[in-house]
Amino acid sequence: MKISLGSDHAGFELKEHVKKYLESKGIEFVDEGTYSPESVDYPIFAKKVADDLKNKKADYGILICGTGLGMSITANKFEGIYAALCLYPTMAKYARMHNNANVLVMAGRLMGSTLADETIDTFLSTNFEGGRHERRLNEIKDFEK
Repeated sequence: MKISLGSDHAGFELKEHVKKYLESKGIEFVDEGTYSPESVDYPIFAKKVADDLKNKKADYGILICGTGLGMSITANKFEGIYAALCLYPTMAKYARMHNNANVLVMAGRLMGSTLADETIDTFLSTNFEGGRHERRLNEIKDFEK
């Protein structure tokens, strides 16, 4: 499994923590930036992560900005990207089980490192249920066309 990571300046500190956490779990990742807490525009980094998934350079993405809202809005503009803002592990569970989300979005200004770790663990360990949820996702895919 490989993760593509991206953040803006407001998510930089949490992204740096996430990198260490993924390393400790033996999970491969690519850091698409930003690389400092200096102000940047979040859409750039959402696109980089979306491109990594589209080009099969990563299996999942993790995006972080201040609230997670900007990254969620941007990432979901790309075909085949299903980004879910998850502030808690339960949200991550259902994002995967019911929505087959492939990008976890977190809020750097609203989440601590322990909560982020638990949310990541849940996101990465939960499988899509399929069934009636598959039908609904196919309806969404039709909208993308």
